[in-house]
Amino acid sequence: MPSPRPDPRRPHACSTLRLTKTRADDLISLTPLLPPPSPASSPRRRRPPPHPSAGDGIGPEISDSVVRVFAAAGAPIDWDRQSLAAEVDPRTNSFVSQDNLDSLLRHGAGLKGPMATPIGKGHRSLNITLRQALGLYANVRPCKSLPGYKTRYDDVDLVTIRENTEGEYSGVEGEWAPSELAFSMKIITRRATERVCRYAFQYAVDHGRRSVTCVHKANIMKQSDGLFLRTCREVSEDFPSVPYREMIVDNACMQLVSDPSQFDVLVMPNLYGDILSDLCAGLIGGLGLTPSGNVGADGLFLAEAVHGTAPDIAGRDLANPTALLLSGCMLLRHLGRAAEADRVERATLGVIAEGRWRTGDLGGTAKTSEFTQAILDAMA
Repeated sequence: MPSPRPDPRRPHACSTLRLTKTRADDLISLTPLLPPPSPASSPRRRRPPPHPSAGDGIGPEISDSVVRVFAAAGAPIDWDRQSLAAEVDPRTNSFVSQDNLDSLLRHGAGLKGPMATPIGKGHRSLNITLRQALGLYANVRPCKSLPGYKTRYDDVDLVTIRENTEGEYSGVEGEWAPSELAFSMKIITRRATERVCRYAFQYAVDHGRRSVTCVHKANIMKQSDGLFLRTCREVSEDFPSVPYREMIVDNACMQLVSDPSQFDVLVMPNLYGDILSDLCAGLIGGLGLTPSGNVGADGLFLAEAVHGTAPDIAGRDLANPTALLLSGCMLLRHLGRAAEADRVERATLGVIAEGRWRTGDLGGTAKTSEFTQAILDAMA
C-alpha cells in the first residue's frame, strides 16, 4: 500500500464516519471520524467530545441524522466515535493515521462525511490520501431525478464511474521557476484503466444498465487519454451484450445538459470524472442530493457525502443530510442490508417529494432536526 505524502500543515475541519463490521453478519460497527481536537484541548487527549463543536462544519450534524435514521430503520449498527490524528502520523505522513487506514482495511467498509481542502495552498487533500492509500480505484455516483422534486429535467437516470487513483490527481507536480512556471503530470496506466473500465461494464451488467460511454480527450492528449480509450475498447469486447460508445469530454458536457436521458453509465479518467459527476449532480438538484461510493480491491467500499463542510451554516441546524443518508444506503446494500437501505431511501425521498419539511437548499424552511424527524415519522 503506498504511503500518502501530504504537506504536513494545520488540519482542516472535517467529519468522517467509518463503518466497520465487528461480528459475522449480525452487528455492524459504524465509527465516525471527527475533526482533531482544538488547540485548546490537552495534547494528551485524543478522544473527541461527545458533541463536536459548531466550528467543525456540518459533518457532525448530518452524521447525527444518519445515526438516528439508521437506528429507526433497524440497521444493526453500533456507533463508536473517533477522531483523525491531531498531528501528522509519521507512519503515513498524514492526518489520516495508519490506525485509521488499518481499521478500514480490516473491516472493509466505511461512510465518510465532508472534508474541506485548501485551495492553491496547504496540505494535500485527505480525500486523495484515502483513495490512494487504500487503493479505492473507482468512484461511483448514481444521479437520478427525484420524484416530486422539480428541476429542469425529469428523466435523469445515469451513473458516473471515475478512475480514482491517478490521472491529473497523481500528485506529481512542482515548479521549475517559482511563480513563473509550474507543472502537473497526468499519469494513465493500463492496469488502473482496465480495472475501472472492467468495473464499469460489470456494474452495467449487474444493475441492468443499458449502455456504457467512455469519456475522453484522446483527440488532444493522444498518449495518456489514447491509452485510456484503447484499453476501454479492449475491455468492451469482453462485454458484447453491453452497448458501448465513446465521446470527447467537452461534447459530453454539452450533451449532458442538452439531453441527459441519452446517457446511462459513463466511465472516464479522474479529472473528467470529478467535473462531470458534479455536473450530473446539478441536473437532479445538487450535491446535497447525490450519493457517492468508492470501490477498492477485495470488496473494500467507502461511501461519502461529496458536498462541502458548509461552515457558514454549521451548528445552526440548517444542513441537509440527504446525500450522506443516500450514500449510507449504497453502503448498506454493499453490506447485504438492502431491506434497511430501502426503508431509509423510501422515507427520505418521500419526505422530499411531499415538500413540507424540505431544508433551505431545497427551497424549504425546515431545520435539519425537523427534516430528520419527518424521515423517522415516515418510517414509523
